[in-house]
Amino acid sequence: MHVKHDGGGQPLSPIRILIVDDFEAWRRQVRLLFQARPQWQIIAEVSDGPEAVQKAADLEPDLIVLDIGLPKLNGIEAARRVRQHSPISKIVFLSQNNDLDVVRAALGTGALGYVWKTDARSELLPAVDAVLRGKQFVSSSLKVYESTGSSEDKAPHRHDVLFYPDDAVFLDSCTRFIAAALGAGDVAAVVATESHRDRLFQRLKAEGLDVDAEIKHGRYISLDVAKTLSIFMVNDMPDWALFFEVVGGLVSGTARAGKGKHSRVAIWGECGPSLWAEGKVDAAIRLEQLLNQLATICEFDLLCAYPLSSFRGEEDERVFQSICAEHSAVYSQ
Repeated sequence: MHVKHDGGGQPLSPIRILIVDDFEAWRRQVRLLFQARPQWQIIAEVSDGPEAVQKAADLEPDLIVLDIGLPKLNGIEAARRVRQHSPISKIVFLSQNNDLDVVRAALGTGALGYVWKTDARSELLPAVDAVLRGKQFVSSSLKVYESTGSSEDKAPHRHDVLFYPDDAVFLDSCTRFIAAALGAGDVAAVVATESHRDRLFQRLKAEGLDVDAEIKHGRYISLDVAKTLSIFMVNDMPDWALFFEVVGGLVSGTARAGKGKHSRVAIWGECGPSLWAEGKVDAAIRLEQLLNQLATICEFDLLCAYPLSSFRGEEDERVFQSICAEHSAVYSQ
């Protein structure tokens, strides 16, 4: 049952709080700090990511104080799942991590608060007060990171998927996508099989694009899909830290080569389709999810290309729907 709220948005009933941290000493510290607010009721404490998601789903707390460096499932991914199961729960991250990309990713989950543990004694209570009123709060020592969500002048992130019937359609669509990006002064990256990359290179040249010049200036990047996957796959699943280093590094490192002031990176990718072709269905879906997570940190557009011929039968229909659900638009030709 959901509690009533006053005009300022604060619950009139006791505020039910879930604490998530793998160090008992920090959970104890939070309990001691919260004694200053008798109306704040700690209803559960857990020490890893999956437990946090389960407790949030079961209890639907008003507030979750969430660490990032959790066992089994990191706090950022846990927050994403919590938002699916308990959208009413407000989240304040309490973390020792003050890295720019981590703070952005954390706030990108929809959480309103981020408190650096170094500042917890003086700032955790004000942070919770602000978040319960629907306001964002970031530690004073991290003010440079405040309001890291997308601004009004940013173009929305695109993570589209194309299901193509044959290589002719694949090549036509890829050529249009890459040519449009280069024509707009953006950076274009292709992560595909060797045969597809070679054919695309020749097609772009035939269309009149000076591909060699674009490569020289760092505006056209061509990467082998198998080699790229081998860098961030661990035990047949994409590893977030390695993935962020590889793909996040690609985006942040190449965007500066664009011609415009706010140039973006457009990526045509076959990583997910390659995993699917190898029978690694869960890995393919997980990769699409990580791409969405990365989009909360870096600005880029992505078009994934899956061959229609690889989807057959009822079981493949389920996977097809799961893949579609991870994309902002679905195209089929």
